[in-house]
Amino acid sequence: MPVTEAAAKPSGTGTLRDADRWPGMRWLVQPRLVNDPFSDPGLYLDFRYGRRAILFDLGDVSPLSSRELLRVSHVFVSHTHVDHMAGFDRLFRLCLHRPSPLILIGPPGFAMQVEHRIRSFTWNLLDENSVDFRLRAMDYDGRRLTKASEFHAREAFARREIEPPVFPDGMAWMEDEFRIEAVALDHGIPSLAFALREVLQVNVWRGVLIEMDLAPGPWLNEAKRAVRLGLPDDHAIALPDGGSIRLGELKHRALRVAPGQVVAYVTDAAPHEDNRVRILRLADRADQLFIEAVFLECDRPLAMASHHLTAWEAGALAREAGVPHVTPFHHSARYLSAHDVLREELYASFAAPAQEARSA
Repeated sequence: MPVTEAAAKPSGTGTLRDADRWPGMRWLVQPRLVNDPFSDPGLYLDFRYGRRAILFDLGDVSPLSSRELLRVSHVFVSHTHVDHMAGFDRLFRLCLHRPSPLILIGPPGFAMQVEHRIRSFTWNLLDENSVDFRLRAMDYDGRRLTKASEFHAREAFARREIEPPVFPDGMAWMEDEFRIEAVALDHGIPSLAFALREVLQVNVWRGVLIEMDLAPGPWLNEAKRAVRLGLPDDHAIALPDGGSIRLGELKHRALRVAPGQVVAYVTDAAPHEDNRVRILRLADRADQLFIEAVFLECDRPLAMASHHLTAWEAGALAREAGVPHVTPFHHSARYLSAHDVLREELYASFAAPAQEARSA
């Protein structure tokens, strides 16, 4: 299924998306799968205006251009099975000559594994004249960041222990405009699932802006940021001509404010009740859910043995979480000859009455 295809939400389930309630709202982040559903997992979250991107998982990244990869500021890795981490070398190599850091966050033991990967290369050509690219690797235990290491190019990537950022429980990362929530799922080993939550959507009524004799420009980014931070109405926003305008005047006339988008990503989870509860909590009312659908329900013994979700179970989780759009991925190669069967089963479950979905 093309990643732009959206499943219609069954009538009578949940509320309308914010984008449906607020026509014309444009999401800050545009998510898309890196690969087709039968290839390595990975979700590329492109920030529309920020010249940056985030990755959920780091499998094969060859479909992404060098330019797209150089936009990546953070990578959140569910676990370090090779299909979720094989793209590390390409991303790392591309970033070697950029001044901005790359931050990677994964499950317990992740920082040590990143160090081992870096140490497998020879760094004799790096010295104090090199661009001081920095890589930071952090462990997340399902509740908080517990360990952080930093690697500097000018130090031949020798490991430095640093203090990890302190966020509220359940947060793997926080910034002014968004936060990344994460839970640890059981995959025989810990496997992290993630949700990006935008703080607020702030868009501009350009017609009103013209009526106010104000020209669009980069200064509006500061105004949007001030709204997201909850600054008071009397906060002054600098204008290009050297003057200023009260935030409240802009906010009440030229800006549209609505709840932000939520994008959830779930992969490599055993089909049992504890994982189900955690997935539902993370994905509750998300605008978009990307979820693994590895086996058909008729092959449930295989799903249980390999600690993966079936397509039917993934669809039922999406429905119960009240999401309007669900995209399946991480299909088993055993179904390549029947390319659409997993997608079809997921959407059948997604549309099924709740009682039928629970009893199937």
